[in-house]
Amino acid sequence: MDYVTDYGEGIFAIDSGFGRPLLDAVHLIVEGERAALIDTATNSCAPRLMEVLGTLGLHPEQIDYIILTHIHLDHAGAAGKLMQLLPQAKLVVHPRGARHMIDPGKLLAGTIAVYGSAATQRMYGELLPVPRERIIEAQHEQTISLNGRELLLLDTPGHARHHIGIRDARTGHIFSGDTFGMCYRELDRDGRRFVFPTTTPVQFDPPALHRSITMLTEYRPAAIYVTHFSQVTEVPRLAADLHRLIDAHAELGMRERNSGAARHERLMAGITAILLEEAAQQGWALQGETMLRFMKMDVELNAQGLGAWLDASS
Repeated sequence: MDYVTDYGEGIFAIDSGFGRPLLDAVHLIVEGERAALIDTATNSCAPRLMEVLGTLGLHPEQIDYIILTHIHLDHAGAAGKLMQLLPQAKLVVHPRGARHMIDPGKLLAGTIAVYGSAATQRMYGELLPVPRERIIEAQHEQTISLNGRELLLLDTPGHARHHIGIRDARTGHIFSGDTFGMCYRELDRDGRRFVFPTTTPVQFDPPALHRSITMLTEYRPAAIYVTHFSQVTEVPRLAADLHRLIDAHAELGMRERNSGAARHERLMAGITAILLEEAAQQGWALQGETMLRFMKMDVELNAQGLGAWLDASS
């Protein structure tokens, strides 16, 4: 299967198929005859995930956990559907996100506020509720056992207040969701990978995000798995880039906080300038207008996220 990457030690990345190739990874940890999924992508991706499990020789009853890094729908949209298909699984989710998995109405409304009703329906479909009794609310530094393999759950706010990271005790690797930024494979240059922060609305919090990134790096992981897209190494270099780019976004927001009706356009222009400079300095594989066309949605969403942060902090 060309959409599955085997990293060894029972860790797999599944390209969910959401959006475009190499955009949205669902990670799988297999320990003996038991397994856990980290994130779910969207409802339309569920058949592919079930196909992969079957190809790897895993029956639905062998999945012990579905662990959500956070409840944004590109990470959690298929949670309800997969919980129906995987009858033994428990859903592990941040306490702030649990109620939205039990009753996804507000989550759906918040997504519609960002993308609009038609686009939300097209991208995510119907959100199915999860029974309360099948949910584990992840506490900071709580551990869960996957057939004896310890998974440490970490509270990692900054991108969202309902965000967790997962440290695998066997490898020391960490699954970071969106906390450790986004790493698009299309930008890779000669095997070198690059990250940039996502400030997607509505809970961007620069100081909290700095603290979360620092906490993850203090575990000294040899690899981190981001949802967009999968394994990164050279963690100290990438962490330094993230800290610098988070500051650049925050400084842009503060400069434009009183720009009135023009604020959103000015934020978009500022993010565009940040990306152009970063691409040139780092040597991204995509440059100039080609890169900006590729990153168009990211510019829009990061500008919306900065605007929400400014409104919340005013």
